Formats: sequence, structure tokens, C-alpha cells
Amino acid sequence: MLSQINLRLVNQSADANNSSYVIFQKNEAVDFGELAVAWRVVQNLGIGDYHPFTYSLQFDVSAKDAWGNFTPSMPAIDGQAYALSRSKSGDTLAPDGTAVNPYEVEVRNKLPQGSIDACIFRDGKLLATKTGLSPAQKAVFRFKPKIYIGAVSQIAEGAIIDSAILQSVNTELDLFGVSSADIVITGGGTGPNATAFQFQLANVV
Repeated sequence: MLSQINLRLVNQSADANNSSYVIFQKNEAVDFGELAVAWRVVQNLGIGDYHPFTYSLQFDVSAKDAWGNFTPSMPAIDGQAYALSRSKSGDTLAPDGTAVNPYEVEVRNKLPQGSIDACIFRDGKLLATKTGLSPAQKAVFRFKPKIYIGAVSQIAEGAIIDSAILQSVNTELDLFGVSSADIVITGGGTGPNATAFQFQLANVV
């Protein structure tokens, strides 16, 4: 059974500004307007260069409490709920029954006091987060096999993407049924011949 998608970001553009490229996903379980996290940022990708990376079909869940403690990440399963609660040893994250929606993952704050941050990781990198969950509140996550990609500047992996940048990144790539592919960058350049960057899947298996 397929466990990950093997991808390569290939620079065939005419970029002369050493652009960086951000790749992220959107949490489909929340309303429009939710800010996204920069899952991957590819830098210094020269013309003709390629950057290999994986998209794991498995993602993990973790939580951060108000005291700055992070729980170990654990595999997240669609339809499963997880709760951060107080044990004799401190705050712990554990499965907590089923989610309301079988296609979603829930993270619940069952601490007696203190807000928490719910975090989702894919391939060990922060993919999504919901901050400031008060006791009895929950975060809900659902992801389609789609990634968004665009040329950006001054953004770090794991950082919240500014809303202005988010609106400028409008290339959506559907990875459903894909086991490997190249993401080819074209466009760019300077002066009157410059064109917008384009990102397209190629060599799809």
C-alpha cells in the first residue's frame, strides 16, 4: 500500500531573483479565511536544479500546553479524536474516542485550566496549527490530497503565512492517485518579457 508520494520541484523558469517557493495545505474542516502554515519552503533552487521531497499519506498530531510543553507526536487517524488532559505525571495527549466527522481529526482541550495549541505534522514538518484553545474547546482538521505552491520571499518553514501572501498563491495541485511526479516551475524573468510563475505536474506515475 502506498505510504508516501515522491515529488521533485524542478526549476525550468527564467527567474533572476533567486525566489523561494512555499508549499502548504489548507485545513478543509474550517471556514474560509483560516491562515495556513508554510509546510515546506524551498530556497536557492537555481535554474535547472531540482529539490526532491516526500508527501507522506500519514500525518501526526501533537499539542502544546500553556506552560510551553509539547507532547510527543502520534499518528493521527481520520475519524479519531485526541485529548490533552492532566495525569499524575503532567499533561498528556491520548486518543479520546471518535471525531464527529469520520473524515476529520479532532484535538480537544480537557485540561482543567490553560489554553493549548493543536499541531499537525506531515513528514516531521508543521503542517497546520490551531492556537489558543481554551478548556472544553477543540480543533478540527481535514486535509484533501492537494498542495498549494507559489513563489514567495521572506517566509520560514513552520511560520504562519501572511494573508496577503496566501491570496497571491493560487496554484493548486491535486495529488490524488499519484505515487510520484515532478512539479515543474516555468515563467519568471525580468523586464518586459517577464511572465508569471507557473507550476505544473509532469512525469506523473
